[in-house]
Amino acid sequence: MTSRKMRDVNPPVPVAPRQRIPKYAPKRVFYGWVVVGVAVIAVLMTAGSRAAPGALLVDMERSTGWSTTTLSIAASISLVMYGVGGPLAALVMSRIGLRSTTVMSLLLAAVSFLFSARSESLWSFYLWFGFGAGLASGLIASVLGATIANRWFVDRRGLVTGIFGASTSAGLLVFFPFFTALAANSGWRRSLEIGAVILVVTAIPAAWLMRDSPADVGLAPYGGSPEPTRAPDRGLFRRAVRRPEFWLLAGTFMVCGVTSNGLVGQHFIAHATEHGFAEVTAANWLAVMGMFNFVGTLISGWLTDRYDPRRLLFAYYSFRGVSLFFLPVVHDNVSIGVFAVLFGLDYIATIPPTIMLCAEAFGRHNVGVVYGWVFAAHQIGAALSAWGAAVIREASGDYTWAFSAGGGTAIAAGMLVTMIRRPTISTPALAS
Repeated sequence: MTSRKMRDVNPPVPVAPRQRIPKYAPKRVFYGWVVVGVAVIAVLMTAGSRAAPGALLVDMERSTGWSTTTLSIAASISLVMYGVGGPLAALVMSRIGLRSTTVMSLLLAAVSFLFSARSESLWSFYLWFGFGAGLASGLIASVLGATIANRWFVDRRGLVTGIFGASTSAGLLVFFPFFTALAANSGWRRSLEIGAVILVVTAIPAAWLMRDSPADVGLAPYGGSPEPTRAPDRGLFRRAVRRPEFWLLAGTFMVCGVTSNGLVGQHFIAHATEHGFAEVTAANWLAVMGMFNFVGTLISGWLTDRYDPRRLLFAYYSFRGVSLFFLPVVHDNVSIGVFAVLFGLDYIATIPPTIMLCAEAFGRHNVGVVYGWVFAAHQIGAALSAWGAAVIREASGDYTWAFSAGGGTAIAAGMLVTMIRRPTISTPALAS
């Protein structure tokens, strides 16, 4: 029997517990998988709530008279606040824990959705949907998965980050047809109200089953030895920004945001309708993209445990660039189906190797903070792209130049990522 198999079947070494495992939790399963399952549901729902701007855009234009550019500002604010939630989440989690942060964020997102649904002015909508819902969602969907993967797992860490990455993007894309159908039947306001109810319901299993670390329930990390929860290094950000690895990771992940959430996530449906597709049909193809993205990100997590993350990122960004050059010539069901499948496999496959490189360069206990800032760059790129693509479309009459610029930027990112230096072993702490 191989050493990997031995680790899989041997029970973790117990340490002194501070909390109890819930009575009805499965006894023969490492409890970290239960935490992953609950957190995945929370990430899926909060990330899915980010589908609202793109899915409700057409109905909001019709019912309010607000322009695409005006509504894209709300989406851009939301994306920026979603990114700000990354570094803020790492700070909040270190103070009040994973469970309290998750429950608080779900409830805050629900309240923001309810007030957004009742907004009658742009400033109110910007406040509640842009700032409130964006920040609340970012506190969960940004670094929660990376933190759980590095606290609860030594083995299978790449797979776990792949699961969270898949749930983030799948939630975003699968909820597109859900919100689109609700808007078509009941309007965008009712859609947001239903979304608020879903977020409140999701908070219940999070409050009941989530735990902060293996040590809290008397376990060791999966495949590792017992260890206390270690706080991030002091002065981490100041030292991280002095290293080229940080800027290469942040810069290339910003391009991921530009080409995924900002460009395709916000403008795919509008682009498809300009090419003769019905809104619901375009949303269904986006859902197909989400399903294949789920598969692609899981495969990416599995590959990250086995191959150089830099080579994976080079392949992902290069392939994405070629796909975006192809999108402006999509005019029929065959071509849009091919694009949905291929781009879906690559949509957020960049997450597992990016998190792995963050852990190697800056230490596992620092991942939440470092990846939080890298994720913030991702969302800044998404926000700029969401707004910029709308401006280009209104200036030129279509999205051709926007998608072409995104394709070229993605190919450039694939080249830049090969410049990241990998340590021979995972860095235990950031050198001062």
